[in-house]
Amino acid sequence: MEGGEHDDAAVWGPDQRRLTVGLILTVSMTAFEALAVATSLPATLRDLGGLTYYGWAFSAFMLANLVSICVAGRAADQHGVARPFLVGSILFVAGLVGAGLAPSMPVVVGSRAVQGCGAGAISSAAYVAVARAYAARARPHMLAMLSTAWVLPGLIGPTLAGTVTDHLGWRWVFLGLAPCVVVASGLVMPALRRLSPGSASGAAEDQTVAAFRLAAGTGVLLYAMGSGSVLVAAPLMIAGLLAGFPAFQQLMPAGTLRAQPGLPAAIAALGLVSFAFFGTEAFLPLMLTTVRGQSNTMAGIVLTAATISWTAGAWIQARLAAHRSHRGLATVGLLLTVGGIAGTTSVLSRAVPVWMATIMWGITGLGMGLAYSTTTLVVLNSAPRGREGVASSAMQLANVLGVALGTGLAGDVLALAMTAGRSEATGVGLVNLMTVIIGGLGVMAARGLPGRPSHGA
Repeated sequence: MEGGEHDDAAVWGPDQRRLTVGLILTVSMTAFEALAVATSLPATLRDLGGLTYYGWAFSAFMLANLVSICVAGRAADQHGVARPFLVGSILFVAGLVGAGLAPSMPVVVGSRAVQGCGAGAISSAAYVAVARAYAARARPHMLAMLSTAWVLPGLIGPTLAGTVTDHLGWRWVFLGLAPCVVVASGLVMPALRRLSPGSASGAAEDQTVAAFRLAAGTGVLLYAMGSGSVLVAAPLMIAGLLAGFPAFQQLMPAGTLRAQPGLPAAIAALGLVSFAFFGTEAFLPLMLTTVRGQSNTMAGIVLTAATISWTAGAWIQARLAAHRSHRGLATVGLLLTVGGIAGTTSVLSRAVPVWMATIMWGITGLGMGLAYSTTTLVVLNSAPRGREGVASSAMQLANVLGVALGTGLAGDVLALAMTAGRSEATGVGLVNLMTVIIGGLGVMAARGLPGRPSHGA
């Protein structure tokens, strides 16, 4: 209890209070935007047309995010945290305004890309700020608070966005959020300016080029997956790999693909668990509504269960991280995630009551809260002093790639199953089998995490 009170004081002390509030508010704003856009985008499409651009409204955000987290992390090491955070906030607000005023879907897609650049920079700078502004003993507490910042948007974001869309119009989902981001950024900037920069990197220009190559290669791969033609997909996938794989190796710590002990293993585990969770989540509403005939409201309840339990897992991590094995905590979290996905898959059978999906997906979220927060903590604690930005950008890059490839490959598996004449239930089952296997690889990667907590300054 005494340790918890000490951590509270470190997070809410006079020097950190304003930074803590600003970071929580900023993360909440980006979380709300991420959750609300899916609700309002169908209304955008009805108003502006352009069905072919619908998927790219998400992909453009993701790929731009991929680039910006790399660039912002290294900028934080070279120039300090304040500059990339400010630039990210400006871009995020500009993207919101651009989307809110967009006359066509291509402009919406372009504005979403600008938002992605801003969101990636904000996120990267926020994690660097946690590594530099808070003592090691307070970081688990702060990471749990940042996870909690997703709870309220997760609970009310889709519903609020739907209400705003119905009564004021979809444009106000974007425009109404812009002033909130300005206020949150204003709170945090003075504290960020006091943080010193890390060690300058002479390879920053090369790293930026690599980030663009990785984003381009990933984009080509995702396009190839949805092309529906082997003759088109094969050469595009080869081109995407040739562009993206060397860039991935350049941007990741050496040994990431082999999950070597320490920082590489933490980043590998994070990417794999993101693949497993989000690859499953993307098609969970389809399973509930199409296969089991449930309402969208029921699907929302199931998704909300994981939002709440993820936060619970993050807070359990905050309580236990100081005196429990990081390897053990992450492994338990990964096992819960894999078991929860398998349990959720059982709801494909009509012999299993639908309410089991809420319980099993809640278990999955609890596992994610433990695994995600613990691996994030290992990355921040393992980063060389002054190079926290590089480690932060690599961590977030692994997460973004995990989400992108998880949802993309899952869609490809489902499409192939449907093309072969299989049912949607079979397709979703194959998707979840793939994500369980990937989650299992994450469990293996977690063996390289440190067994004992590391205590820094």
